[in-house]
Amino acid sequence: MQFQIQEEGEFKWVEQGEGEVIFLLHGLFGALSNFADTINHFSAQYKVVIPLLPLYRLELERTSVMGMVDHVDEFVKMRGLKNLNLIGNSLGGHIGLLYTLRRMENVHSLTLTASSGLFEASLGDQYPRKSDYEFIKRKTGETFYDPALATKELVDEVYDIVNTRDKALRTIFIAKSALRHNLRDDLAKITIPCNLIWGAADTITPPFVGEEFHKLLSHSELTILDKCGHAPMMELPEQFNACMERFLHKIYSKA
Repeated sequence: MQFQIQEEGEFKWVEQGEGEVIFLLHGLFGALSNFADTINHFSAQYKVVIPLLPLYRLELERTSVMGMVDHVDEFVKMRGLKNLNLIGNSLGGHIGLLYTLRRMENVHSLTLTASSGLFEASLGDQYPRKSDYEFIKRKTGETFYDPALATKELVDEVYDIVNTRDKALRTIFIAKSALRHNLRDDLAKITIPCNLIWGAADTITPPFVGEEFHKLLSHSELTILDKCGHAPMMELPEQFNACMERFLHKIYSKA
């Protein structure tokens, strides 16, 4: 399904459905397609909003995890969105955590799936092999429990990012800034309901990261999905959506 991208000023986003807001934040190598099943499933009952993070569009001095948080903050204000049920994958989870710490009064619930913010494996010295297509294909495949989910379209997208100087530079800037923003000492401040969905085979933010988030977030619940890697909403969309349905039903039935 093709999604209609809306634009206003520096903002680009997709918005579908009506009702309480589900707000999606994609990761560093993320795209709209990563959340396609989530959007299609929940837009029948909720207003589902996903901003396209300006990972490669901001000035270099604003290209950081906090630059993304500022962008999200400004976008939410521009759209007048309230009481967000925020879902973030990978870097998107990290951005969601930082936004929640800044605007917790506007976040109804927070779902993290394979989020950075405590620990994540870095590409590090892998970049010297960026021109090796087969290497990029293998590394992209390692995102998933089933490497076959790394389609040619997805591999081509990652290959383009790491081999386009401007995009690669911004990717490194954001990744390094995320590593500097470890949130261990701040998580106790988050008192809203938190839903943690992790893949048992995640090699980038392994299951112990989800378990650590669970210990540090006082109002959290953790689900670890078997035979699943770093993108549960892509790899096991039905199980991911079922976890979200149960969580949302629980928090709204208590309201």
